[in-house]
Amino acid sequence: MGVFTYVLCNSGDEWTGKQLTGDIEASASSRFEIEKKLVQSTLAVDSSGPVQSSFSFVTPTSDVFQVIVGGAAFVGGAVAAAAAPAAAGGDAPAAEAKKEEKKEEEEEEEDDDMGLSLFD
Repeated sequence: MGVFTYVLCNSGDEWTGKQLTGDIEASASSRFEIEKKLVQSTLAVDSSGPVQSSFSFVTPTSDVFQVIVGGAAFVGGAVAAAAAPAAAGGDAPAAEAKKEEKKEEEEEEEDDDMGLSLFD
């Protein structure tokens, strides 16, 4: 799994992006285009799995952009755990997972009731 972090800056009508710790750089006329170029450049270096990207505004003219390559995609905890044994042919582990899920739901319900009401 690789995490590539870029700093994007806008000067006039051009966006430039430089990798925080590395040599990857790009420039484009829009933020979308530079993000697209940086993802492609990142995949040229590391294409070991699925790709995620995210950005955060720092100022109106600068962003932090991250490309994450590899790692597991989140499918939905309990559903994925119950589906995996069933796919392998084991029905007993799936039933146990369902029982554990019900127990967790009951415990959550007990924790929610603290004797306080919104309308008291």
